[in-house]
Amino acid sequence: MNSNKLFLKNTFVLTLALIVFSGFCSSSAFSGTKGSHMQTKPSASLSHYGTLEDRTPVNIATLKNSHGIEMDVISYGGIITRLITPDAKGKFGNIVLGQDSLENYVAKNPYFGAIIGRYGNRIADGKFEIQGVAYQLARNDGDNHLHGGLQGFDKKVWQMATFVTENSAGVELNLVSPDGDQGYPGTLATKVVYELTNSNTLDMRFSATSDKPTIVNMTQHSYFNLAGEGSILNHTLQVNADNYTPIDNALIPTGEISPVQGTPFDFLQPKAIGENISDKNQQLEFGLGYDHNFILNVETPGELIEAAKVIDPKSGRSLRVFTVEPAIQFYSGNFLDGTLKQHGRVHKYRTGLCLEPQHSPDSPNKPHFPSTLLMPGEQYHTRIVYAFGNEK
Repeated sequence: MNSNKLFLKNTFVLTLALIVFSGFCSSSAFSGTKGSHMQTKPSASLSHYGTLEDRTPVNIATLKNSHGIEMDVISYGGIITRLITPDAKGKFGNIVLGQDSLENYVAKNPYFGAIIGRYGNRIADGKFEIQGVAYQLARNDGDNHLHGGLQGFDKKVWQMATFVTENSAGVELNLVSPDGDQGYPGTLATKVVYELTNSNTLDMRFSATSDKPTIVNMTQHSYFNLAGEGSILNHTLQVNADNYTPIDNALIPTGEISPVQGTPFDFLQPKAIGENISDKNQQLEFGLGYDHNFILNVETPGELIEAAKVIDPKSGRSLRVFTVEPAIQFYSGNFLDGTLKQHGRVHKYRTGLCLEPQHSPDSPNKPHFPSTLLMPGEQYHTRIVYAFGNEK
């Protein structure tokens, strides 16, 4: 094991221990924060959020932990609409991009905060085969299939129920996707749990079963801005990945697995997102910035590892992303154009970043990529953990 991998491994072991036993070294700062956000016990509430045109009601769950971190989730798309954490000075603020109303989410939403399924990221031409049988999915990204299609899980209304434990507040979301939905085979029964813990983590667990052979690749698509406003180019990013998957001009992986070393995609050591984003590089030109899949340095498949870490030097806020997935997509908000806003905050170009743990894009058409096949009698499961802290 080289020194860099050893460092990352040791960092993971230490960090996970802190998550479990103390909620990070910064938790003392969180627990000492005074103000209206403080409470002694986790809580969860459920209320009406809005109504769709077909009269389907949409609910909102508000979760709070004992240190004042709180989040809102709506049953439409399982969307995280608000996530409040303190900065290094104890000032609370929203760190995710969202919109002001259900009508706005329905009209236009670039996947802000949503559950993504059945298949996160792109499938070339919307085509794949299982056991010699060809399937054609909905095409919603030029000729390609993106994030589950025209009506992916981000546009479905989930059944939602809150829960509270001694150390957490959470919400369970359930959805049944029928056979043929967006072209996918099999009836897929899906459950997602969001659990906000007193260790200042958001632990997200995804599971699914199917009655026919199918493919599944779920993720969470929150856009983060740890400063709460402005560009994300000064955020520092570290990604535990020696390799990434180059793309063509349609953002489909070519099938190559290329080293990050010596390229703008080297985030093995923390660096500002903006440091190399304007470099003359064909891959950056294809993605209009970063919109690429990184192959994580995984020693044991299915092991929960630290995939990425983001720090905002202005606020001191940090975000660690843990996952059991083999890869993670980093997107630098290249298509945000200022047409969407929330509470007067305009979502301009590169004012949000996404870190989406996943299997690699177009895996069903790339046999050398890890498989996303789910067979009857098996259970799909994945896990993503966001850990919130401060670095000042």
